[in-house]
Amino acid sequence: MKDAEFLKQHNVDVEKSLELFGDMETYNDTIKEFQTGIPKKIAEIEKYYNAKDMENYAIYVHSLKSDCKYFGFMELADLAYEHELAAKANDFAKVEAKYEDLMSKALEVKGKVQNAPYFEQNIDFSNKEQVEKADRVR
Repeated sequence: MKDAEFLKQHNVDVEKSLELFGDMETYNDTIKEFQTGIPKKIAEIEKYYNAKDMENYAIYVHSLKSDCKYFGFMELADLAYEHELAAKANDFAKVEAKYEDLMSKALEVKGKVQNAPYFEQNIDFSNKEQVEKADRVR
């Protein structure tokens, strides 16, 4: 990401992220780990949900929550936090009631970070031609 405006347009709390990362360069370097790690986290959350293993489920939703907070995906972070609390209370009914919401939002964020050419390429957002080309690729 070269430009915080793109992130803001996609409901990412850039200010909060930059408080943690300090600058966009560090954000850019670190988001790559999130890109590669989020599919596994989602798969593990699904696995432990299906097994009704609330202890391990809580660990993975906690991890997802933390990552999302760092990168500014606050809506997913808040949902994951609700799931973490419910799982720690061993309240499967509460987890189950909001599971589809969590997974839907998690897959949405995964799609944003994995399919957005902005995260995969070194786009100069001040260059309209590069942005338009990246939009066409998407």
